[in-house]
Amino acid sequence: MTDKLILVTGATGYIASRLIPRLLEGGYRVRCMARRLDSLTGRPWYARVETVPGDLTDESSLELALAGVWTAYYLIHNMSSGRGYTALELEGARSFARAAEAAGVEHIIYLGGLADPHARIAAHLRSRIETGVTLREGRVPVTEFRTGVIVGPGSISFEMIRFMTELFPVVPGPIWMKNCSQPIAAPNVLDYLTAALENPSGRGGVFEIGGPEVMRYSELMLEYARLRGLKRSMITLPYIPLWFMSFGVGLTSPVPRRIAHALIDGLRSDSRVQEPIARQVFPEVKLVPYDKAVQDSLALLHPDTVQPVWRDAKREAAELRHEGFFISHRSLHVDASPERVFAVVESRGRDHKWLYANGMWRFRAAVDSFLQRWRKDASPPKARERWDIYRVEAIEPGFRLLLHAELSALGDGWMEWRVEADAGGSRLTQTGFFAPRGLPGFLYWYASYPGHVVAFRRLLRLLAEEALKPVNR
Repeated sequence: MTDKLILVTGATGYIASRLIPRLLEGGYRVRCMARRLDSLTGRPWYARVETVPGDLTDESSLELALAGVWTAYYLIHNMSSGRGYTALELEGARSFARAAEAAGVEHIIYLGGLADPHARIAAHLRSRIETGVTLREGRVPVTEFRTGVIVGPGSISFEMIRFMTELFPVVPGPIWMKNCSQPIAAPNVLDYLTAALENPSGRGGVFEIGGPEVMRYSELMLEYARLRGLKRSMITLPYIPLWFMSFGVGLTSPVPRRIAHALIDGLRSDSRVQEPIARQVFPEVKLVPYDKAVQDSLALLHPDTVQPVWRDAKREAAELRHEGFFISHRSLHVDASPERVFAVVESRGRDHKWLYANGMWRFRAAVDSFLQRWRKDASPPKARERWDIYRVEAIEPGFRLLLHAELSALGDGWMEWRVEADAGGSRLTQTGFFAPRGLPGFLYWYASYPGHVVAFRRLLRLLAEEALKPVNR
């Protein structure tokens, strides 16, 4: 364990939430800065870090956040703020640089966007580059990494690729899809960010980073489809309004409309490495090819590897699209012991009685059995204890039960229950995960969604009521 204190700003963000455990593994002390600290409480590393509320518009909060810090990671953007966000980004960078200098910070590491600054580029890419310039106007040395498409579950660019390719058999796109990108695996981005901590040769430099291949944006989607086992083709149209594309992405993927607007606008220009000096300064970073990065991302399509953002602030209900999943989460307090509540949860599926909507569970199994006849790549189910349409995947007695739904023709589904002590009773949480496979999976989810919402909510309440009944002896 080192006494060096690292500040990670934008701690709720995609890269930050994966960087933090890496820093902890490296023995660093970590302080996390976020506007809403309750958005961090569900993260598995939360108890191991310091947390401070921070806002770039509030210099007093920056003073507190930066006190005693050796190196600060600047991982903040304002694309979701709408019009005028570029001015906010520059003012925020200016405030942070001043506060870091006043606090005696030795080093700032910044992750920006990859584009040719001399070309005509989108506003958000121009803003990312100008943010780096603004940070370097201060006296604290700044190491800047510029990156384009980041390939990994939860990356907004990768989730756009994933959801749009899964959903559309024929993927429409503007002629900009012929422009080039140099995608980089998310673990390689983390490699660079952590390598910069102790490498004096990189301090103060600007480094363009990308993977080993240059690919057209359309090729990114078609290669994803091939690796996913989907038949997809592209159709390029001479003109599609930007607002219409961003609206569609916001409607069908986890990427908010405002962020989608900025990212799609960035497709107007190439995003590739022009000066590959990062390979010389950081030779320890072994670049992962795009196909391997996608395969690694697909291998993480499981409830145990997804970032549990729905647990932040102990929300009682959440419906979200996240890291390839549709997620339905419910939580409630039960005036019964955790042992009693878990015993009720465990007994329901084992005797094939789900307390509510038994017909729905059997209908799901019948649909999948019917569709599997046409799936040549459907693998036989693993030999695990079967509970109706589910197979038991994990049991942590008294705490957690994870079931895997046999819906391989439509996607993969899981149901998880957790039971924890809570204010003299128990906190029972129920989380459904569904990872759709292609258009049939999306159609299934949207068609059954109203029924799922009602069934999941009612099932949780009936489990709680069952736990309150006297135990027959």
